Amino acid sequence: MRLRSAIGAFIVLVSFAGIWPAIADTIVLKNGRRIVVDSATETVDRVSGVTSAGEISLPKSMVERIEHTPVAQIPSTSANAEASFLPITPPAESRDGVFDPAVIAKTLHDGAIDFGYLSQVDQEVLTGGSSAAFRASVAHHAAAQFELMHGDVTTAIDQERRALALQPENALLLLNIGYGHLRLSEFSSALEYLEKAKRVAPDSADVAKLMGWAYYGLNRIPDAVAEWKRAQKIQPDPEVAKALEKAERDARAEVGFREGQTTHFVIHYTGDAAPLLAGEILRTLEIHFGQISAMLDYTPPEPIGVILYTDQQFQDITRAPSWAGAINDGRIRIPIQGLTSVTDDLSRELRHELTHSFLQQKMRGHCPTWIQEGVAQWMEGRRVGKGAGALLNAYDQQAAIPLRDLDLSWMNLSGSGASFAYGWSLAVIESILSTGSMDDLTHLLDSIANGKSAEAAVRDIFHESYTELDQQTADYLRRTYSF
Repeated sequence: MRLRSAIGAFIVLVSFAGIWPAIADTIVLKNGRRIVVDSATETVDRVSGVTSAGEISLPKSMVERIEHTPVAQIPSTSANAEASFLPITPPAESRDGVFDPAVIAKTLHDGAIDFGYLSQVDQEVLTGGSSAAFRASVAHHAAAQFELMHGDVTTAIDQERRALALQPENALLLLNIGYGHLRLSEFSSALEYLEKAKRVAPDSADVAKLMGWAYYGLNRIPDAVAEWKRAQKIQPDPEVAKALEKAERDARAEVGFREGQTTHFVIHYTGDAAPLLAGEILRTLEIHFGQISAMLDYTPPEPIGVILYTDQQFQDITRAPSWAGAINDGRIRIPIQGLTSVTDDLSRELRHELTHSFLQQKMRGHCPTWIQEGVAQWMEGRRVGKGAGALLNAYDQQAAIPLRDLDLSWMNLSGSGASFAYGWSLAVIESILSTGSMDDLTHLLDSIANGKSAEAAVRDIFHESYTELDQQTADYLRRTYSF
């Protein structure tokens, strides 16, 4: 999101955490996933419980904690939830054709995957018939779940595909592969597997739910609405209800909109936005796309949605505060009333919001807010400049917000706190790039995307803690700017 006063971007990131009904126990995994069970039990090395789909048993190394009290609805991290990325929770685990405790225990133990056992079951498939194929499928599925829980979505997809090759009509495997592609923003690939899952399990609410997300990511809003309505008819879900309400609002607002498309963008605009302006915006975005792609060493796999509104339409559809100059909730939404061409300010705003799209997809939703905001401001051409004095004054008086407190949402910050957060985030990115290179920054992004915490990734790449990075940033400001 861009502030009309051009302070910087304000995007609210929501983790892949769902909304859960009150129930006895919740197993919270280290990757943030929550599994609700009737009653969780612990042994020396495993955590078990019974879900609505059957019994599950997980290695204790995957579990962050068990919540034994009733779980109320999880509040949004944003006071303006409609301006947030909506969450996508993974499919519920079940015993549906890929559950065998003995095989799972041999595949996952001591906090790791036993690849020797995977090779063994693969060899047994050659001579062991259907029972051997089943064991191998269970083993690869277990390995896939392990990789997913540890943030390696690409490897998880590969393991699920190996399991699927042995059980090609298994709906859960098809569903999980579709989910993995959604996590990578590969919506067309996700839809390919989800359509197969729909043929196998036409009455699955999970299939309809994820198909809605795939269509939404492809900017096929009416199709997303249809699938989410189908999901709600099969099994009401508060997460789907929230997504459906947002998609229906989009669909109503975009009735009569015109459409344009380039290689990397799909644009929707009203008659109030002249086709010449829409075309110029697309050309500007394509230029920015090539530059950002080269700098971040990443190319989003699907076209990015861009919506042009009148000011009133923008307020009505996004429900964003009046100070918002643009917003990025997976689609770039821009009020353009009164504009007849792409001004320098609009070009910078487009570049800023496009950077958010790149970071959100490259980092699979795991990007800390200070990186989102710092990199987006830097990419649009903003530098700390005269703001260095105020930042240093706050730092020297120990009134600065520590970097680790800027990882998550800034929605509860005061006006002065938010102003510092934007400025300091930009300063940290400037400092990193002044002493290192863009390659160092992309390595940091990749490390976080692959499951490391931001602070751990900073320590691995730059060999310093958050506290030391804060100090380095202050030293950089003193060296670079005179007051």
